[in-house]
Amino acid sequence: MTRKQKLIAGTFLGLLVSFEAFSFETTAKNAILVDYETGAYIYTKDHDKKMAPASMSKLMTLYVVFDKIKNGSLSLDDTFEVSENAWRKGGAASGSSTMFLKIGEKVRVEDLIKGIIIQSGNDACITIAENIAGTEEDFAVLMNETAEKIGLNNSSFANSTGWPHPEHKMSAEDLAKLSKFLIEDFGEFYHLFSQKEFTHNGIKQGNRNPLLYSMESADGLKTGHTDEAGFCLAASATKNGRRLIGVMSGMNSNKERSEEAEKLINYGFREFDNYKIFKKGDKFGTAKVWYGMTDNVDLVTPYDVLQTIKRNLKNKYELKVSYKEPIKAPIKKGDKIGKITLISPEGDKQYFPLVANADVKQIGVFKKFVANLKYLLLGNK
Repeated sequence: MTRKQKLIAGTFLGLLVSFEAFSFETTAKNAILVDYETGAYIYTKDHDKKMAPASMSKLMTLYVVFDKIKNGSLSLDDTFEVSENAWRKGGAASGSSTMFLKIGEKVRVEDLIKGIIIQSGNDACITIAENIAGTEEDFAVLMNETAEKIGLNNSSFANSTGWPHPEHKMSAEDLAKLSKFLIEDFGEFYHLFSQKEFTHNGIKQGNRNPLLYSMESADGLKTGHTDEAGFCLAASATKNGRRLIGVMSGMNSNKERSEEAEKLINYGFREFDNYKIFKKGDKFGTAKVWYGMTDNVDLVTPYDVLQTIKRNLKNKYELKVSYKEPIKAPIKKGDKIGKITLISPEGDKQYFPLVANADVKQIGVFKKFVANLKYLLLGNK
């Protein structure tokens, strides 16, 4: 199913019911918890406001790199040379997160990717940016073009690292979308996000994502920290085949970040689950047909509908079916005939189409005359 089809089916990020009203509190300044499959926003807190994303924005750098590998313009085995600028601005000389690259060193793209994901290396980001686009500034242009293309509407990039800059901003919502797209579009690389350590130039560093060590279900994605952004995390976890994506920012310590993120994700797994409301082809009525070779046509659902629902409310949702009849032939299989209304316990409504399950051809002129005469004599019986 394409993203456009998912949008129509109501299974894309943000289109389903928000559960913000349900009780949950966090010290994070910005937060969102999303069900990966349904796109339901389980929890939000200033999720659409632009904020300093710190190193979480390296996910955008990685998206650009993965996209180039997938389209064949870049290979994991390609080597990039480390400039003095990358070493000085993004390496140990700056006191920032680093892969400990050396000036003039030639490094495989695969190792630079690991350096970004596991070691949060600013030097790795700048090396990639300069070798792909010439300068980090030009690479930021590419990041912005890619962000617009994939629908990140509250993001703007000024560099490849997440280094503080007044024009380098993202929303928690966009980070959740980006996390989903990385998993969805580049699943062959996603295992790297759960790798716990990486050694380069004889220096072993551990993955900075605290949930990889405290939660068995966690498998990604990226931490961040600056004075402006506070302690941040874009996280993903899978339990019993269900994946949640959480983004949080503005916390005061690594300990608080770990505790709040774990609390948020556990809340989503504990309090909510996914339920198949109906399956593609489920019959929800039979409509009478006027001027048709058959007298009626079955009405069915055109796709599966899966909903994220609070466990203790799953039996309190209501379905209503509505359609007008008789339907005048000709009818084509798949024609929209009616709709299903799904009503939540709070009164929120979602609408899903009902379609004809078969073609119904129109009768000829003589049979139309007979049908009209029958209607005049007997009514609609």
